[in-house]
Amino acid sequence: MDVEALYNTYFHDVYLYLCSVSRDESLAEELTQETFFRALKSADKFRGDCDVRVWLCQIAKNLYLSHCKKQKHLTGNEIPESEADPRVSVEDHLADSEQAMRIHRILHEMKDPQKEVFSLRVFGELSFRQIGDLFGKTESWARVTFHRAKLAIIEALEESK
Repeated sequence: MDVEALYNTYFHDVYLYLCSVSRDESLAEELTQETFFRALKSADKFRGDCDVRVWLCQIAKNLYLSHCKKQKHLTGNEIPESEADPRVSVEDHLADSEQAMRIHRILHEMKDPQKEVFSLRVFGELSFRQIGDLFGKTESWARVTFHRAKLAIIEALEESK
């Protein structure tokens, strides 16, 4: 396995994924580097039964979760009062930075796997098939989970009016 080729091909994807879950560019860059280091160390263990990008994102996810546990980063913030137009899609809200911050706060409070599936789809730009592979589930499971997360976000935005 040519790690340099992997790095050049998938660095941006792994970095975007880590940015989406951590919302911290410097942490995402650091963890992306560590992801490829770990991939190099365990390249012989890659069985090839999933997409390489999915394998790398799984390594990145585990590194991020380990980081969070070390930092005791998994504490909640209260959701502030906000105005939301339920007729506008969640994706459209992301263009507005203030609304994006509201959505990130809602995501922070959301439980897994909905939180992670939504982040992988919207911020990590992974396909439903790739998300399903990452969780060891089907593409349909990823679609349904994303849809439920989206509905939960819209509901939370409506409640915070």
